[in-house]
This record gives sequence, C-alpha cells and structure tokens, in this order.
Amino acid sequence: MFVLMEDLLDKLKLLSYEEEALRRHNMRPLSRHYFALPTNPGEQFFMFCTLAAWLISKAGRPFQQPQECDDPNAVISSVLSELRAFGRPVDFPPSKLKTGCGEQVCYVLDCLAEEALKHTGFSWKRPAYPTEEPEEEEITEDDAELTLSKLEEDVAEEESDNEENYIDLNVLKAQTSRLNVNDTAKQEEILQSTTDAAEWNLEVERVLPQLKVTVRTDNKDWRIHVDQMHQHKDGIDSSLKETRGYLDKLHNEISRTLEKINSREKYINNQLEHLVQEYRSAQALLSEAKEKYQEGSGGVTERIRVLSEVTEALEKVKQETEEKGSSMTDGAPLVKIKQALTKLRQETIQMDIQIGVMEHTLLQSKLKEKSNMTRDMHATVIPEATVGAY
Repeated sequence: MFVLMEDLLDKLKLLSYEEEALRRHNMRPLSRHYFALPTNPGEQFFMFCTLAAWLISKAGRPFQQPQECDDPNAVISSVLSELRAFGRPVDFPPSKLKTGCGEQVCYVLDCLAEEALKHTGFSWKRPAYPTEEPEEEEITEDDAELTLSKLEEDVAEEESDNEENYIDLNVLKAQTSRLNVNDTAKQEEILQSTTDAAEWNLEVERVLPQLKVTVRTDNKDWRIHVDQMHQHKDGIDSSLKETRGYLDKLHNEISRTLEKINSREKYINNQLEHLVQEYRSAQALLSEAKEKYQEGSGGVTERIRVLSEVTEALEKVKQETEEKGSSMTDGAPLVKIKQALTKLRQETIQMDIQIGVMEHTLLQSKLKEKSNMTRDMHATVIPEATVGAY
C-alpha cells in the first residue's frame, strides 16, 4: 500500500496536479503516505473525491466536481461506475472508500491516474543519467620536499604502478649530469676548499626553496594511506597517554574502595556472628515447622475429603427424608383418591341407570314376544266340529 501510494504521487506530479487541481481548491500538496495512513477521514475523503473527479476529467470523460454537501454513497458509486467503464475490475465493497484512506483508495486513484496518463499520451522513457565530471586533482605541498635520490626511487616505483603521476626524469638526469661534469671539472681545478661554512649554509638556505619538487598526490596511493595510519597511530598514542593516567587513577580508587568494602564486610560479619547463628537456628526451626505443617496439612486434606463424602451422603438422606415426609403429610393423594371415588360412584350410578333402562327394554321385548307367540298359537288352532267330521 505504501509503495502504491508513492507511485500514485509520482503519477500525479507528472499530471501537474498541484497547479491544476490543488490550487483551484486551495489545498495543500499530498505527503508520501497521505492515503495510506488514517489522519482526518473527512478531509481525506474530500481529497479523494476531488482527485478522482479531476483524474476522470483528465482521462477525457465528463465528470462533475463533487461538493462537500453531496451524498458520499452517490459520489462513490459514480466514481466506481467510471472505473468499471475504463475496464478496471472492482472486487471490493463501496464502503471501503468512505474512510478516505486504505489500499482500495490508492488502487482507485492509481487506476484513474494511469488512464489519465494514457489519454494525455505520456509514455515512460529510459532514464538519462548525468555524466559525472572527474574531480580536479589538487596539488598539495605537504611532504613535497624530496631529495634527488629519493625522488628517483619513488619515480621508478610510480612508473611501474601508474603512468599518470610522473616526473620528467630525463630533464633531471640531464641537469644532474651537467652538474656532475661541472663538479668534476671544478674538483680537478680546486684541490682545497676556501669557502666559508657560514656562507655555504646561507647559500644552501637560499637555494633550498628552489629544490622543492611538487608531485600530484592520489587519494588511492598507498603512501597516503601509510601516512594516515601513522597520523592515526600518533593520535592514538597521545590519547592513550592522557587516558592511561585517568584509568590508573580510576583503578586505584576502585581498588581502595574494594578494600574498604572487604574490611567493612569482615567487620560486619564479626559483629553479627551471633545474630547469624540465631538466624540459622531459626531457619532450621522454620524448616521443621514447615515439614510438620505439610504432614498435618496432608492429614487435614484427607479428613476434609472424608467429611465431604459424609456430607454428600447426609444430604442425600435428608433429601429422601424430606421427600417421604412431604409425601406423608401432603393431602394431595387423599384428595385425588376421594375425587376418584366420587367419580366411580357417579359412573356406578350411571351404569345402574343404564342397566335399569336395558332391563326394562329387555322385559318389554320379552313381553311383546310372548304376546306375539300366544296370538300366533290361537290363530293356528283347528275347530272341533271339523275334527269330529273326520
């Protein structure tokens, strides 16, 4: 998210958002992580809406600049619809943009900035790096006085290592050969020196500045590194001399303090020897008491367990006793029995009535059947006169 915000800021700068968008609304430029970290949700959301509308307009699509009194949901839906119109996927809920910060806000603005760059015809080119000019080598006059023999040795070594730093040795050799020829001629002429030593020293002091030879120094030369090492070594030695005194003094003070502490410790141990013995004896008694307490606590724990079991059994017996007592003193079963007896009596009376009705009906049916039988019998009797004729 932070990398995406930095890329977005670079794209906005390429689109000149400070001149075209911010100055029109009197807004401050964005920081590197403006939309990545929550600071002021209202200000960040308005900045998001303003930049989104400006980028959509920059991409060639008409879009009305949102105001502070507009509905946030309507503005967000309009921005997302324009983003979908550009062919960009939107796989997050619109409520993620209400905070004005976060990965979704950076994603929307980055996509719109890319579309605006495409519409303006911007194309990324290869970076052009500036050419670095070589630094001018400064001529230092430190350690510039060289003798001729040392100069010849150094020049011979430098020519084998590096051909850039060189001295014209041919000229020097020619000059030295001329001087040697002149000197040999003079030596042949002059067998005994008549020159004063003081005048000779004055002449040497006068000619000495002209004998200075300056060479170009290179920071990569090992001689410079050696000189720096010698300088650092001298600085370390000088600092060590100063520091060693302070360290020795501090060591002596610490040693004296340790000796005092040891002596005081021995004195205190001697003075408090009887108290130490009493403390040790008390510590032994305390350990014995702790052991007895642990043994006693073990027995107490066992007894507490037994007591809890007995208490549980007692609670069960009490509960059963209460249930039996409540069942014995409770009149509800008796009332139920009385109600059942009353109901049985009523049912018995109803059954008796039904039985009486059924007996009366049966008796009537029997009487009717008997009367029918007698009538049939009288109807089937043959007259005696008829019987006598036969």
